[in-house]
Amino acid sequence: MTEGAKRLSALLSRSLLQELAWGRSFERGAEYAEAGLVRNLRATETGITAKVTGTRTYRVKLQAEDGEVDHDCSCPVGMDGLFCKHCAAVGLTWLAGDGAAAGEAEQEQEGSDLRTYLRGLDKEELISLLLERAEEDDRLYRRLETKSARATKDGPDLAVYRGAFDDALDSGGLVAYGEMHDYGSGVEEVVDSLADLLADGQAEAVIGLAEYGLDAVEQAMEYLDDSNGWLGGSLERLQDLHLEACTEARPDPVELAQILFEGQMESGFGVFHRAAESYKDVLGAPGLTEYRRLVEAEWAKVPPLGPNEKDQDYYGHRLTITSLRESLARAAGDLDELVAVKSRDLSDPYDFLDIAGIYQNAGQPDLALDWAQRGILAFADHPGTGRLREFIAEIYHAEGRHDEAMALVWENFAEDPAMAVFKMLEKHAGMAGSWPGWRDKALARIRADLDEEPPPPSGKSMFWRLPPADGSILVEIFLDEKDVATAWQEAQDRGCSSRLWL
Repeated sequence: MTEGAKRLSALLSRSLLQELAWGRSFERGAEYAEAGLVRNLRATETGITAKVTGTRTYRVKLQAEDGEVDHDCSCPVGMDGLFCKHCAAVGLTWLAGDGAAAGEAEQEQEGSDLRTYLRGLDKEELISLLLERAEEDDRLYRRLETKSARATKDGPDLAVYRGAFDDALDSGGLVAYGEMHDYGSGVEEVVDSLADLLADGQAEAVIGLAEYGLDAVEQAMEYLDDSNGWLGGSLERLQDLHLEACTEARPDPVELAQILFEGQMESGFGVFHRAAESYKDVLGAPGLTEYRRLVEAEWAKVPPLGPNEKDQDYYGHRLTITSLRESLARAAGDLDELVAVKSRDLSDPYDFLDIAGIYQNAGQPDLALDWAQRGILAFADHPGTGRLREFIAEIYHAEGRHDEAMALVWENFAEDPAMAVFKMLEKHAGMAGSWPGWRDKALARIRADLDEEPPPPSGKSMFWRLPPADGSILVEIFLDEKDVATAWQEAQDRGCSSRLWL
């Protein structure tokens, strides 16, 4: 048995598998194991591998890592990082002795150990075997090709790396959700090859290859379902490699500024987000000057928006260039500049709240209060002003102005006497030390509102016959307060939603 399999065997037990399994995965895994659906179970250098035949055939790897069982399965549940039924089936089969016995038997048979056998082969024979397998396995072929391109005398063959990206991303059509694990893993292997290049000191080459990869991955993402985040993860890694390579190679700062700006403006997936901050040291004064020039020229085209005004391109060009302009202000550490950028769009109450929050975090409560009050004046009848009122109430409490704070919070409750707002009222009244009185006032208001609604046909009606207008809010409040008897009485008298009855 290999050392990896021994380490895993020392950890595995039926109870551990039951603990690791997600939902009914253990029971289903036991059924799979008993049905003999685990095939090609092998001990490897790191642990064990197998194939499990279910709806499809999935590949499973189990190994010991830092005293815990590390698992990987190509099924959708496994791709989400959960210990699936296939992992459980493989673990149970190994424990049953099928895999362990096979591993011991192989070692007892002279010459049957695969590593020993391969060591005894002629080098040319090994090469032939490997190339024969690579012709049938695209991922293996790409790995060998990039390793070969990395080792050339005149430096890495960059065309091979670009071709590897193209091959890995060429889906040949729709990639189903269940196939994204294999597809994404193939792309990750190409990204790994760039990390190897960077480790070799080829930072300048990695810069161009990372930019090529970013563009290629973005194009692929437009036509694939990446809800599991495989390609999104590759985008993040490529950006990290690009920044690391730029930090080492120190490319021309003006040219880099142009590349970063164009990349951000053209990206639909946030590539080079906040580049002015993350690349600040690499760009230096010349690069930041060029970057600012490009951004401000585009920013000048963005029209200011006042309350309730709209921009048809709000989620396109405007959103992107605003993000770039904010990043410049943050990189400069200029609070006034950041507020000036934010002030270009005051179309929603949240915009005033955002600026108020910036000043509050900067330790300037007077300016924070001023912006929040301006937002309330600008959106007198807008439902979004509730958050501004609560923001102001927090400042009032800090200044000991509890009555003014509670007047604002009560205004929110009067507009929307829902459970969440009731809890907000409770929080603020607690800060003012006056919850009992405000609680009574809130309950009286709720009952008065309910009394204006038509009553149910019968106070004792079963819940499925009650009308929509009922006492659900009161039932919720009393249940939250653990006063079950009063909650039950309110449900009997006024009715409540099916969810609360149940």
